[in-house]
Amino acid sequence: MTNTNIETARILATSRHRLLSREQLHALAAILECKKYKKGERILDENDVCTCLRYIEKGMTRQFYYKYDKDLTEHIAYEGGIVVCLESYLKTEPTRLMIETLEPTVLWEIPKDKIEKLSLEDAELGVWYRKVFEESLIESQIKADTLRFEPAHERYLKLMQMHPEILKRAPLVYIASLLQMSPETLSRVRSASLNS
Repeated sequence: MTNTNIETARILATSRHRLLSREQLHALAAILECKKYKKGERILDENDVCTCLRYIEKGMTRQFYYKYDKDLTEHIAYEGGIVVCLESYLKTEPTRLMIETLEPTVLWEIPKDKIEKLSLEDAELGVWYRKVFEESLIESQIKADTLRFEPAHERYLKLMQMHPEILKRAPLVYIASLLQMSPETLSRVRSASLNS
């Protein structure tokens, strides 16, 4: 276990508003696995089973799927984000989602079997683990509600407010897909927001 593992465990704990003891941080650090990817590399393929949570130290990822031969973006994450194909992870079943990098990316994998074992052994680590899922579910609900109830310009403004890094760094075609609008609509919405 390296100092980098321990520092990453500390960041993971504090970013989820948990104060873990030295022993708990070391236990979490011991199961973290660092992975590095080039831009455009596939992290998870369709029909793979998602067996870990992935914390992004550096870079940007995109979760996507194909529908009627069309590539649709489900989620874009960057530094500080946790990436997981939730249904596959929880049910231990093949996923329909894929994950790829949009930039050179450094990830820390948190294997499901190991974090679940730690959670059973230590209640505070169990609370931290639950907190990770709560945040993921809340983010999914906010996204679903935004897509369901808000017009295109409101969706764009909410993304600008909550995740400006996505607008700065992700390709426009993926941003449009994430917001469920055509690239032409995204261009109009962006122009209108810049002129207002």
